Amino acid sequence: MQTSLEINDLTVLVDGAGPTLVFVHGWPDGPALWEPAVTALKARYRCVRVTLPGFDLKKPPRPVSVDAMCGLLAEVVDEVSPTEPVTLVLHDWGCFFGYEFAARHRKRVEAVVGVDIGDTNSGAYLSQLTLKEKLLIAGYQLWLAVAWKLGPLWPGMASRMTRYMARAIGCRTPSETIAWQMNYPYAMQWFGSLGGLRGVARVGKFLGDEVPTLFIYGQRKPFMFHSRQWVLNLAKKPGCAAHGLETGHWVMRQQPEAFNTLLLNWLERRRADSGV
Repeated sequence: MQTSLEINDLTVLVDGAGPTLVFVHGWPDGPALWEPAVTALKARYRCVRVTLPGFDLKKPPRPVSVDAMCGLLAEVVDEVSPTEPVTLVLHDWGCFFGYEFAARHRKRVEAVVGVDIGDTNSGAYLSQLTLKEKLLIAGYQLWLAVAWKLGPLWPGMASRMTRYMARAIGCRTPSETIAWQMNYPYAMQWFGSLGGLRGVARVGKFLGDEVPTLFIYGQRKPFMFHSRQWVLNLAKKPGCAAHGLETGHWVMRQQPEAFNTLLLNWLERRRADSGV
């Protein structure tokens, strides 16, 4: 049976029972992104899905800083699992914000599952990108950042720009659920809006060394969101794993059965090792 919570005006969906998994989506998605995974896991796990602020189009735009986002995630975790640490299951910007939350609140996070976004703020990642790849990344991200800036003045055009780019990069989220107010993370990155992204944790060593990590990524993309060496190193660490699937960025939608199998098997091995 599903329950719905409102935590500091964030909609949080809860399904199933067992150890708590907190799912955080990215751009331009919502809790529906995780529906197949929740269906596969809820018989064994308590699945908690967070709607990022500003991503629920039924509510007003709500851009937040990194500090504020970590505070909101802390409120959610404390509400749904006040005494036990949780496992984070993250995608896209959900990875960025979830990794930062885990770095700041290490005792509240038992393990991390990152989907398609790895050590993007490491020197190793930046050094492996070709000029073409850097231009491709800058092109789509600056487009979305500009759309966010335009949003308050010209919301219709800003949302059309956002939906156009979503389709151009292979996103199949329904258009009616996509709008300009979701783009604030890109404005944070490129324009320093809301305090920008300075001072965030370097996840290259944090994931795997300090927190057990499963990383699942799409191999069929024009560029990666992780360094090759980081994936190789992560796969060798005790309690960690890294798997590539023949998908694009939305791994859990493009190969749901393979994704769910990898996720469930890793979680079950962790439970077996801990004797739960």
